[in-house]
Amino acid sequence: MPSLPQERVIQGPSPLDLNTELPYQSTMKRKVRKKKKKGTITANVAGTKFEIVRLVIDEMGFMKTPDEDETSNLIWCDSAVQQEKIAELQNYQRINHFPGMGEICRKDFLARNMTKMIKSRPLDYTFVPRTWIFPAEYTQFQNYMKELKKKRKQKTFIVKPANGAMGHGISLIRNGDKLPSQDHLIVQEYIEKPFLMEGYKFDLRIYILVTSCDPLKIFLYHDGLVRMGTEKYIPPNESNLTQLYMHLTNYSVNKHNEHFERDETENKGSKRSIKWFTEFLQANQHDVAKFWSDISELVVKTLIVAEPHVLHAYRMCRPGQPPGSESVCFEVLGFDILLDRKLKPWLLEINRAPSFGTDQKIDYDVKRGVLLNALKLLNIRTSDKRRNLAKQKAEAQRRLYGQNSIKRLLPGSSDSEQQRHQLERRKEELKERLAQVRKQILKEEHENRHMGNYRRIYPPEDKTLLEKYENLLAVAFQTFLSGRAASFQREMNNPLKRMKEEDILDLLEQCEIDDEKLMGKTAKSRGPKPLSSMPESTEITKRQKYYSSDSSYGSSSSSSESEENEKEEYQNKKREKQVTYNLKQSNHYRLIQPSSSIRRSVSCPRSISSQSPSSADSRPFSAQQVISSSQSASGSRSHSLNRASSYMRHLPQSNDASSTDSPMSESLRQLRPKEQEDDLTSQTLFVLKDMKIRFPGKSDAESLLLIEDIIDNWKYHKTKVASYWLIKLDSVKQRK
Repeated sequence: MPSLPQERVIQGPSPLDLNTELPYQSTMKRKVRKKKKKGTITANVAGTKFEIVRLVIDEMGFMKTPDEDETSNLIWCDSAVQQEKIAELQNYQRINHFPGMGEICRKDFLARNMTKMIKSRPLDYTFVPRTWIFPAEYTQFQNYMKELKKKRKQKTFIVKPANGAMGHGISLIRNGDKLPSQDHLIVQEYIEKPFLMEGYKFDLRIYILVTSCDPLKIFLYHDGLVRMGTEKYIPPNESNLTQLYMHLTNYSVNKHNEHFERDETENKGSKRSIKWFTEFLQANQHDVAKFWSDISELVVKTLIVAEPHVLHAYRMCRPGQPPGSESVCFEVLGFDILLDRKLKPWLLEINRAPSFGTDQKIDYDVKRGVLLNALKLLNIRTSDKRRNLAKQKAEAQRRLYGQNSIKRLLPGSSDSEQQRHQLERRKEELKERLAQVRKQILKEEHENRHMGNYRRIYPPEDKTLLEKYENLLAVAFQTFLSGRAASFQREMNNPLKRMKEEDILDLLEQCEIDDEKLMGKTAKSRGPKPLSSMPESTEITKRQKYYSSDSSYGSSSSSSESEENEKEEYQNKKREKQVTYNLKQSNHYRLIQPSSSIRRSVSCPRSISSQSPSSADSRPFSAQQVISSSQSASGSRSHSLNRASSYMRHLPQSNDASSTDSPMSESLRQLRPKEQEDDLTSQTLFVLKDMKIRFPGKSDAESLLLIEDIIDNWKYHKTKVASYWLIKLDSVKQRK
């Protein structure tokens, strides 16, 4: 049962209350308390009487601040807070209550809102017992009693104060004539056939965390409390209507009974854990998955009823805050649920300030987990305050200097200017939505990693269920905010709201193309690019022109030969190779392409194009490639000068040194002095001698074997990776 709002109780004497203390001493103490460590998250827990909250704050590493400090990152209060306080909060702060949540947490408000929703969607809201609100519905209740008499039926009703708590003022009746007509009461049909455990009636305390109302996010804690009655249950009759220990399951009522059992274990006593209860259901061949599914559906549908009120009140408190921004409010709710004999859940009431008292060990274990996992999910960071202040400063400067990304459209502007203005606005809208989507993705990733024992039940992963809930949400807005429902409906139906990051990037790209057309520029092709037009392939083409015209990069015959060699290599993946640097021999040199090209291919997906079948001659160098020293010096350079840039600096920066086979290079060679040829040859040999890849802690032979393995693996996976990046993914995803 919800606890009544309590006066704040200061435990222990405060230093400021001691008359014997000198004024300067109290001042000194306050200064010491206010001194904060850099990078510390602060929490104000002056509004709570529960020690478990302070213990969890300490466990999280938060620093408790003085009672009067209103700048803390976290503010925790047992009772509901005024809307003015929420309006004054900075964006980096968090407070544990939403405005407007009283619409489902007061018994009379819950009954009124549920009645309206039942009229709109009667088949979806069958988990609330039939309810009358007195005095407004006193006449309807009396008419219902007359109909029962005509049918010779008799039912039991439970009577509760409209804003009561902790079981106070609750009674059972079978005759409605004695009920006062002017008192503020709630009258409900009594569920006479509850699910019993060991002969006792019980209810469930389910803990729910709401982290945001814009958009709505709900988490269900997969544990809780089973609160049992302390007298064996007998269906209500005239003789036992006053035996509240039998019919009521409130802990605040049953703890006064002498039969109340306190036990330190979770499977005995009058208070047990839901974890144990699910094991009990499983042992008795009940469907535990359906049990949690029914509970989740009940919770989500109930909070859908509250969402229009909460969202409207929150936006009134935080005007100008864009949708999807970080919520300054969160709330831990306690749902009281009763199971009938068919295990159907029935909603009894909702507590916006559930008790965090720890009279027993089971209370401590369950409630500590509820609070600890909730604070981890909130992701309160030390940098939030600094970022918020920097954002405020930037926004103030933007307003002061009139800086705006979109210029105002002057009167009499041409059609093209108007179209460009609309495009700019569209791009700004898309960029804002893209930032929101990316922020939301990061937030969900954090939630998935730090969910603990919570489970996200809204939005659900099941698309069909999500669509069903969204339809109910639209009905709720239409029912409770009919005057503003149209604007909320437009916001919900905004196509950007359902778009993923890739879709928004595509729209932005289309806007850029349209903008270029309006500017009279030729629209650049932005589709998937062929292998030969990717950036890395272009760079290699430039290198081949710069260094050699007869090299394997420019020769179609060598390209076809290398393709045939590559096919043979794929058929014999584990062919034995011997790769050596034998600089003493004058016949052949075996070269291996440096591993830097492989690393670049992994880190930059587009570089795979340079290794593709369409340019197979530019793939990672194979150990079978041989350069003969008997060839002309320029022929040797054609194979050696296209290596990594680390040894290009040893070579002359001249196109004349590139080849001897082409007519142009032949004529240039005839004009070149023989001394220059000899000098180039000696420099080339120097580069060849200097080429060696070493691995720390490995010998040269071991290093060569490692390089062979790397090249083998790359040749095996190259076509698959190239196919993925250049065929399955579009250019937008490549740009990401």
